[in-house]
Amino acid sequence: MANDIFRERGVGESKKHTVMIMADGGAAMELPNPFGEIGNSLSDSDLRETAYVVFVGAGRSSGGKPLTYISQSEKAERSSSFSAQPPSLQRSLTSTAASKVKKALGMNSSSKRGAAMESSAAQAKSKKPVTAGELMRVQMRVSEQTDSRIRRGLLRIAAGQLGRRIESIVLPLELLQQFKPSDFPNHPEYEAWQKRNLKVLEAGLVLHPYLPLNKTDTAPQRLRQMVRGALEKPIETGKNSESMQALRNAVMSLACRSFDGHPPEACHWADGPPLNLHLYQMLLEACFDLNDEISLIEEIDDVLELIKKTWVILGMNQMLHNLCFAWVLFHRYVASGQVENDLLFAVNSLLIEIEKDAKATKDPAYVKVLSSTLSSMLGWAEKRLLAYHDTFCNGDIDLMQIVVSLGVTAAKILVEDISHEYRRKRREVDVPCDRVDTYIRSSLRAAFAQRMEKVNTIRQSSKNWKNSLPLLSMLAQEITELAFSEKGMYSPILKKWHPLAAGVAVATLHACFGNELKQFVSSISELTPDALQVLKSADKLEKDLVLIAVADSAESEDGGKSIIQAMPPYEAEAVVAKLVKSWIRSRLDILKEWVDRNLQQEVWNPQANKERFAPSAVEVLRIIDETLEAFFLLPIQSHPILFPDLLTGLDRCLQQYISKAKSGCGTRSTFIPTLPALTRCSAGSKFGTFKKKEKPHMGQRRKAQVGTMNGDCAFSIPQLCVRINTLQHIRKELQVLGNRIVTYLRNCESNHVEDNADGSGKIFELSAAACLEGILQLCEATAYKIIFHDLSHVFWDGLYAGEVSSSRIESFLQELEQILEIVSTTVHDRVRTRVITDIMRASFDGLLLVLLAGGPSRAFTLQDSEIIEEDFKFLMELFWANGDGLPTELIDKHSIAVKSILLLFRSDTETLIERFKSVSLETYGSSAKSRLPLPPTSGQWSPTEPNTVLRVLCYRQDDMAAKFLKKNYNLPKKL
Repeated sequence: MANDIFRERGVGESKKHTVMIMADGGAAMELPNPFGEIGNSLSDSDLRETAYVVFVGAGRSSGGKPLTYISQSEKAERSSSFSAQPPSLQRSLTSTAASKVKKALGMNSSSKRGAAMESSAAQAKSKKPVTAGELMRVQMRVSEQTDSRIRRGLLRIAAGQLGRRIESIVLPLELLQQFKPSDFPNHPEYEAWQKRNLKVLEAGLVLHPYLPLNKTDTAPQRLRQMVRGALEKPIETGKNSESMQALRNAVMSLACRSFDGHPPEACHWADGPPLNLHLYQMLLEACFDLNDEISLIEEIDDVLELIKKTWVILGMNQMLHNLCFAWVLFHRYVASGQVENDLLFAVNSLLIEIEKDAKATKDPAYVKVLSSTLSSMLGWAEKRLLAYHDTFCNGDIDLMQIVVSLGVTAAKILVEDISHEYRRKRREVDVPCDRVDTYIRSSLRAAFAQRMEKVNTIRQSSKNWKNSLPLLSMLAQEITELAFSEKGMYSPILKKWHPLAAGVAVATLHACFGNELKQFVSSISELTPDALQVLKSADKLEKDLVLIAVADSAESEDGGKSIIQAMPPYEAEAVVAKLVKSWIRSRLDILKEWVDRNLQQEVWNPQANKERFAPSAVEVLRIIDETLEAFFLLPIQSHPILFPDLLTGLDRCLQQYISKAKSGCGTRSTFIPTLPALTRCSAGSKFGTFKKKEKPHMGQRRKAQVGTMNGDCAFSIPQLCVRINTLQHIRKELQVLGNRIVTYLRNCESNHVEDNADGSGKIFELSAAACLEGILQLCEATAYKIIFHDLSHVFWDGLYAGEVSSSRIESFLQELEQILEIVSTTVHDRVRTRVITDIMRASFDGLLLVLLAGGPSRAFTLQDSEIIEEDFKFLMELFWANGDGLPTELIDKHSIAVKSILLLFRSDTETLIERFKSVSLETYGSSAKSRLPLPPTSGQWSPTEPNTVLRVLCYRQDDMAAKFLKKNYNLPKKL
């Protein structure tokens, strides 16, 4: 039969789409029929022929009129003409008016078939006019022989049942009685025909009845037994046949049931789902041109009008028609290789009507078929939309809009009109927007994964991959291209359903790249060129994505806040800053360790280099300089922002070095001896011991004046000079480093340059201050060490001890001159004056201590003052050095205190006593009139200070002085 049908195809018939359907058979199989399985092995051919019988029967009973009997003689007269067909099947198909159905579905009305027919006009002229009935026969692949037999059977039925409507007749049952084996070309064909009709009866009355079966009714079981028996052995179908009578009884008892028990107007044998839907699908599929199987025939309007006449038999209505027609169009589009977009456009148009239908009815049977059909469509659409970057490109981007429309409409119907949960909760859900949001996120995640795989492959296949960009930098470039492609190609389409389509897209890409970046950042612990390149690329990508999101959401209600909030910043700059700070800490830790280790090994040897400063200082400054250069070579834009951290750390390392360089060298108080207690002298002796100590007085002695010498100092004078030189060298180099840093900062590409450059005076501020403080401390410590430690044997222990005339300053000056020579040749020019000045100041202080607190070995007469003044003159001349030493002005400035005290030594005892009373009265007020208080030692020697005058009296070798001290203070005298 199939061969006959294909032989009947006309000239110029295209095989292209037939092959395409066969080639894409797998795709068709992927879409199971949503109507459900019939379940008794009825083939498509069986269903097609049954549907054709229903079509012809319904057509012959056009308008619900009773079937009309046509005699054999009339039939013979009409057998040679198509006019034998009922008026509804005789309509001429020569009209060229545009199809109303196609127009309603938004389809093109051009006819490839019409063009093919025009090309064979000569052959067409010889043929009779084509009618709708004849066209339907050809479209349903029914042979003329089969068609003739069907019509002959229907005529016989009409002759035997005059006045009955077609819907009240069980056609398969009646046809079984109309034919014998002799009416068929061969007996096997007759048996196949009989089995088909019996299986149709079983399917329509037992497997899928219009009304549910009664469990107590035996008719279904009897019918099934008869069908099973007939499958093994054909039944006798004569009028008087018992088997036929039993079959009729079983069939009619099942077909004539009703809900209320009254005899129905129609027999129900083909109107139970899904049988009726499958039969109707066969009729609708005949609307596709056999010569161009992805196009609807131009005569679609006439053919559909005839097909709708089967509704009374198949139990169809407009809602089921819309749903079945949508499925047939959709299935043909998918099965034919998805090349005719008009079909999908038509499905979209029908879905609009289906949506209205779904809101208008809640019939469970309809809802079940609707849910199954739309779920199948939605599954197909979402398979493409959830990865629309793989499905659609520039060439077929228009198709995407149709597929999205289909998907969101199907989803909307399923959720809003079918979902009981949705109706119960009445949630405010924008289904189209929600679905499109899902499509965007899913497809872009898939596209991101593909781009990442692509980048991986390119990098691995590159011969110079070591010199190429880091993986994530390459990926960032790919994602930037993807984002702009999305914005230009896909977002304009998706924006119809989602107002922030581009924003959601870039937010998804932002999150995907963010996940990769987070893993990358967690894996790096130090600053590398690759790490900086990746973070720089991430920052650029983020800025591009944010710009797209902001532009896309400019007209939204919240101005795009929701999208921007969904894009937590990468904080690439913060990550860079963290890595740079880690780099800084690492460098500073190395520098600190180096400072500690090398200072322990430093010997402060003046012969170590020409400049006579410590080699360790040179290394420290070199490391600092290299660290600064390396920092400003880092390919970042935040040098000025992060530089303070580095500068602070370097400053602390330098302070650590400076602190250790001066540590252990002592201070002024380290070398000044403890002041002895006050005593009085007698005229007869200069030697004795102290028996009574000075009374304690609050604040009487500062720590500096009661300190003790720490024994031998660990460092020699040359070593101390090297330390002074070292701090001076660092101080000088800090200025050089400061100027270099200002240059670095000015060369930075940053908005913060000017702010930092203006603060250049604060660079290494603490280290510079520490250097100056260290130099002053070391100079003073060196000076007092020389006077009170190195020269103590000729100064503190020997000067004016015993007879003044025999223990003068000459030996001290000789040794001091040698030390001054060493200091002058060792210490740096810039600090030489400072060191010599401190030595001079220490010697002047030492002289005053010898005169005012020299202990029991010292006593002075009025005449000794001339010797002392002469010695002091020699001391000053040593530092003046005939004009080659310290300036006269400097010497005079520091000698003022000594000269003022020497004036007291030149005064007689009575004058000193009166002066003491006078300054005491000035200091302590009227309380000093009745009893002179014992003035505390301040250490600030002055002719106007009571303690100073009192000490001159204590060391005056004179009875008047001794009596005065005895009377007022009961001071012990020297024995």
